[in-house]
Amino acid sequence: MKIIDIQNQLVKEFEELESWEDKYTKIIKLGRELPQMSEELKTEKNKIEGCQSQVWMHAELKDGKMIIVADSDAMIVKGLIALLVKVYSGHEPGEIMSSPPEFLQKIGIDRHLSPTRKNGLGAMLKQIQLYAVTFNALAAASEQ
Repeated sequence: MKIIDIQNQLVKEFEELESWEDKYTKIIKLGRELPQMSEELKTEKNKIEGCQSQVWMHAELKDGKMIIVADSDAMIVKGLIALLVKVYSGHEPGEIMSSPPEFLQKIGIDRHLSPTRKNGLGAMLKQIQLYAVTFNALAAASEQ
């Protein structure tokens, strides 16, 4: 499934929820379903700067696809990470680079987060893009 299809599916799922309380509940549920990140990966190197709570993210390239693992010590933030992992993990770096997170605006999350959480979400997105750019450049260099 392409990134745009996953984004559209999430938008549809969130549109079916009536209140923001229900949407926050769904975000927290997604966070609880996030695969466990190993403690060895929870290092300073993998820590996302700009987040109020502690957030770790690690990515690697497997068979040309970027695999992202992440965790947070805050339930809402962990849910936000789960949304990003659901959308971007398992895709080629080029597709990630060309797929802006428009679904976040369509869902309305950007209007319902505190400024610090919004900054943290931006930092997480920036890190995913940075991983994608790096892996894309490494793949291009190895082809030469």
